Amino acid sequence: MLLVLVTFAWGATFVLIKNALAQVSPFVFNSLRMAVAAVALLVIFRKTISKITRPSATGGVVMGAFLFLGYAFQTTGLSLTTPSKSAFLTGLAVVLVPLIVSVTDRRSPSRWTLLGVLAALGGLYLMTIPAGEGLSLGTMNRGDLLTLGCAVSFAMHIFVTGHMTRQHGFEPVSIVQVATAAVLMSLAIPLETPRLTFTQASAFAVLFTGLICTAAAFSIQAWAQQFTPPTHTALIFALEPVFAALTSYVLLGEHLGTRGTIGAILILGGILISELKGSAVELSAALESQPLRN
Repeated sequence: MLLVLVTFAWGATFVLIKNALAQVSPFVFNSLRMAVAAVALLVIFRKTISKITRPSATGGVVMGAFLFLGYAFQTTGLSLTTPSKSAFLTGLAVVLVPLIVSVTDRRSPSRWTLLGVLAALGGLYLMTIPAGEGLSLGTMNRGDLLTLGCAVSFAMHIFVTGHMTRQHGFEPVSIVQVATAAVLMSLAIPLETPRLTFTQASAFAVLFTGLICTAAAFSIQAWAQQFTPPTHTALIFALEPVFAALTSYVLLGEHLGTRGTIGAILILGGILISELKGSAVELSAALESQPLRN
């Protein structure tokens, strides 16, 4: 349930970030966002700082590196492509996580998990890609390709987070991962033409995404993934475009329409199939018994 709330926060702020990019360049926005989140976590988990060990710090750095890549690709890509395509391509992480699990664990996903993934992917397509508009790799613009890199990075982040939190707990790695992402975002600013116009809207976007969508959300994810298999976490995150559409309906009066409604049902159906029929116990046992590498 907490992962669902996290997904709601991400989906509800998709348009907020898109609008903020008109005033702030991607790496500047993300460096500010991550800095706010890092300070918040240092205050919240201040008693945990002294308990950070070398292995937990290493785990947090690995998580932070994938977090950095995910947001670097996504935000830069979002400035060059449409929100609908960005949401669909980011959602490809739903498909990639079970594939990563299969490769590292040397086993095939259950047929129910595969069915849930396919249903969720079909729903993502219907919700985010307009009718008659295909998705061809050969015709992808630069923003689409960057967002594809985002999907790979977030899939790896989900997978690595599951391992690191089981081994080290969620507080130490939460602090280190966000601090790592903040440093990497700041170092990456020279890669773009920095741009920053402080307005009430851009300041709100930085504070809200930093405190709620980063500090709180990724701490909750790190805690929850101690108990939730990576494949199911990815499927829950497939709810993001559903929540984005619902938020747009409430705030902007946008309607899903028949195509979008069918897509939402497919996504929810995919999650239910995986949760109720997938081999959650077997997958959890396999991950826990797999040797963990620092």
